[in-house]
Amino acid sequence: MKFDFDTIIERKNTNAIKYDPISRGKPQDVLPLWVADMDFSAPPCVEEAITKRAMHGIYGYSEPGASYYTAVQNWFKNRFDWNTEKEWLLITPGVVNALYLAVRAFTNPGDAIVIQQPVYYPFASSVQKTGRTLLVNELVYKDGFYTIDFEDFETQIKQAKLFILCSPHNPAGRVWTRDELIRMGEICLRYGVKVIADEIHQDIIFSPNKHLVFAKLDDRFADITITCTAPSKTFNLAGLNHANIFIENEKLRSSFKKEYEIAGLSQPNIMGLISCEAAYTDGEPWLSELINYLADNMTLIDNFLKTNIPKIKLVKPQGTYLAWLDFKELGLSSNELNSAITQKCKLWLNDGPMFGKGGSGFQRMNAACPRSILQKGCEALLRLRL
Repeated sequence: MKFDFDTIIERKNTNAIKYDPISRGKPQDVLPLWVADMDFSAPPCVEEAITKRAMHGIYGYSEPGASYYTAVQNWFKNRFDWNTEKEWLLITPGVVNALYLAVRAFTNPGDAIVIQQPVYYPFASSVQKTGRTLLVNELVYKDGFYTIDFEDFETQIKQAKLFILCSPHNPAGRVWTRDELIRMGEICLRYGVKVIADEIHQDIIFSPNKHLVFAKLDDRFADITITCTAPSKTFNLAGLNHANIFIENEKLRSSFKKEYEIAGLSQPNIMGLISCEAAYTDGEPWLSELINYLADNMTLIDNFLKTNIPKIKLVKPQGTYLAWLDFKELGLSSNELNSAITQKCKLWLNDGPMFGKGGSGFQRMNAACPRSILQKGCEALLRLRL
């Protein structure tokens, strides 16, 4: 292996929220395996590019150059066979930021928006905090696998103006199939519903699954879609606040830009530009090794639970580095489970109910860490047997 994912890097006292339990109401001695950033160094190409730019000494207002657009467009062409245009691309401080901007741009207070819970909690927040109406198409969980209730999906979409798609899905780990995506897209078209496609986890996919860009599947889908992407999950760059938002429809793009300007946003973070271009230009070998390492980490969790605590089950992810753990067979209430995880196991995971309907009895574990740390996290779960 050319790249090192085993070395433990000290992150305490670095202002990392992942390692700040006290301010978030957690005991000091918990092992943090919660928020979705990785405990790995970014690729060497990113470190080198940022260091070189830092040595320049001037960090003034900056805009992306031609080489930036080339790097981004080549990345999506080479990995997803998606031909994009420079004009479609808008840069925001993050995907969550873009969710809020899109909700405000394409709906009015009181309008209904559909999400598929359990799902990344800012989806619900972006609806509720902006005064919109939340509609939930709850995913169907059966035999350790999540599917879509399409009859209910259509019922919800009929009442909505907007659908927020999580693809790949966080925390369920589903990589939606072509048939699933097309069926959702056709229903949205039928009722004139626009789609925000959050595809931030698109690069971390486990074989034989394949991520499909929703907007690429059909020109009609592209015409109603705001595609949200970022290098942050892929290359561990979340703190650089940088996302690439693609909107092919010129009218939608104009509406989104208007909200962007109303929010007082202007030039992007120079280090975000530098890191994204470097990662998309030279980071693929690092990513290939990372995906293999993460796949082995997921296997470690699965095997450990089956061998030692079979009542706890891993919902096997097809993508993302987030392990969705099913604790329902333990028979604990959500509060009892969360308390036991924190106080008895001394683990800091994401409590399932924060992801909405269907989250009770689950916890989300971040598997993007050195294997020795993950092993400790799994062993800590043994305390639930006592």
